[in-house]
Amino acid sequence: MTKNIGMLLLAIYLILVGITTLFHVAIGAIVMGVLALVTGILILVGK
Repeated sequence: MTKNIGMLLLAIYLILVGITTLFHVAIGAIVMGVLALVTGILILVGK
């Protein structure tokens, strides 16, 4: 596992995007947007 929480959230985000694309599972756009925003900020900050 990675100690960088930003990279961990990025991995989770990419997995969720892949699942929603392949299986047409509906995950709220707000949830995905917030997850992407938080992930991007944490990666930029370096946490």
